[in-house]
Amino acid sequence: MTAARELKKERIELRVAASAKELIQRAMAVSGLTAGDLAYEGARRVLDEHERMVLTGADREAFLAAVTNPPEPTDRLVAALRRRREQLG
Repeated sequence: MTAARELKKERIELRVAASAKELIQRAMAVSGLTAGDLAYEGARRVLDEHERMVLTGADREAFLAAVTNPPEPTDRLVAALRRRREQLG
């Protein structure tokens, strides 16, 4: 079964430096992808990296400590959970 492909109807116009154009054209030749496909893949990678959380050092240790030994819920959190349960019925 083949996946349904989205029609390419939209356009983006770009002004780039000559060196950027050459780089894009070389990437197109090597990969067999269109400029639009290269832009899409690049944008997808940027968003994937942005959405991935990487913790190092003290941040990592604080996160692991909170996961393995979570703090007791505060009174405000308990009250909020009760209100939510009442709303849901």
